Amino acid sequence: MEYKQRRNPLFSACGLNCGLCPRYYTAGISKCPGCAGGGFSEKHPPCGILSCCQRKDIEYCFLCEEFPCKKYDDADLFDSFITHKNQFNDMDKAKKNGLEAYEAELNEKISLLECLLKDYDDGRRKSFFCLAVNLFELPEIKSIIEQLAKEIEVETPLKLKVAAAVNLFEELSLKKGIELRLRKK
Repeated sequence: MEYKQRRNPLFSACGLNCGLCPRYYTAGISKCPGCAGGGFSEKHPPCGILSCCQRKDIEYCFLCEEFPCKKYDDADLFDSFITHKNQFNDMDKAKKNGLEAYEAELNEKISLLECLLKDYDDGRRKSFFCLAVNLFELPEIKSIIEQLAKEIEVETPLKLKVAAAVNLFEELSLKKGIELRLRKK
């Protein structure tokens, strides 16, 4: 099925943050363009939720009077490549604060994730950082990056930079009771 390209493919019709997904940052043929981004149909099986939104001519499910419908039964219990834990919370934020405000927050998170991937990824932490940035609040992520910038010298070996970043996120996850791993069926 061919989908009409969405205005913002980085915040999916179903409320996932595609701009914080490891597949969005993958090089090569499996790189995902985001929800109904360019080439989406060639990379994904048909999506019932996206098809429904496009049929109803709405950008996001939360704009539908039937939301949440049966398509969302148990939607936040398991993850795919990206966490579904905040799916409903993020749609609530977008509905309550407005799409512009939510997209601005998401864009800032994307920028911080890109910083982490550029400066603190050893090639094995992309999924970890994507998950952490998706699950933590913006001020918490900013605080960790500021702390890393203060404490880590530019010439510090990558292995030590990675360890410092991972430790800070893991400490925060323990404090907040947030598990930094995807939930598989």
